[in-house]
Amino acid sequence: MEESTDTTTSSSHYFSIFTNYPLISAVTAFTIAQFIKLFTSWYRERRWDLKQLIGSGGMPSSHSATVTALAVAIGLQEGFGGSHFAIALILASVVMYDATGVRLHAGRQAEVLNQIVYELPAEHPLSESRPLRELLGHTPPQVVAGGMLGSATAVTGYLFFRIATS
Repeated sequence: MEESTDTTTSSSHYFSIFTNYPLISAVTAFTIAQFIKLFTSWYRERRWDLKQLIGSGGMPSSHSATVTALAVAIGLQEGFGGSHFAIALILASVVMYDATGVRLHAGRQAEVLNQIVYELPAEHPLSESRPLRELLGHTPPQVVAGGMLGSATAVTGYLFFRIATS
């Protein structure tokens, strides 16, 4: 009898991931940000670029939206004074700093390197190399927009879960 109870508890434990509010908030914020990129790309270039759904860079930062939604959701669920929120906040800070620092500058270096390769003579061994990806990082407004989107997603999700469970 005890064995069947353990099996039932174990299987329901696996399905609890679908009610994990911080995880749902983070994935939702990421998805919304990627879809917004698709539309901002269309607005700028007047063509649909489906690569925007999975690519990095652009407006808003989906990485910033994801980690901000995660941190805010954890803070709302477990309290802003706890260690889980502290971990999520530090993670969000590192990701957002990296997006505007290292990744943004790596993208700018890729632009310069692509231009150098483009200007090489045809007989040079590197003249046929594939161009480097240039859109890697984010400008500060793109990161802030992602953070605002993530915060709004987490708060909206929190209110939704509160209403649904009451």
